[in-house]
Amino acid sequence: MSTAQHFPLSDSQVALIARALADSRRYRILVQIGASDQALPCAEVLKEHPISAATVSHHTKELERAGLILTLREGKYASFMIQREVLHAYARQLMQI
Repeated sequence: MSTAQHFPLSDSQVALIARALADSRRYRILVQIGASDQALPCAEVLKEHPISAATVSHHTKELERAGLILTLREGKYASFMIQREVLHAYARQLMQI
């Protein structure tokens, strides 16, 4: 785990994460990405969720905006990696309430 996220997240980042995780589909996409031990191709997300590519793009952009995933692009293809250190920092911050 990186030590970079051991400091508290800003209130705005906590709010972005909470908003991103409040959507059940977005949460399920994050769980799927987190279950992979390597970058998960967008095509795998589409196989699991019967939604359009544009909808997957919207949800993954929200997760990326919140700092929960990293999008890796190779040409026209995208893969996603969970940012566990951000998720752990968020959980630690919630535990302090």
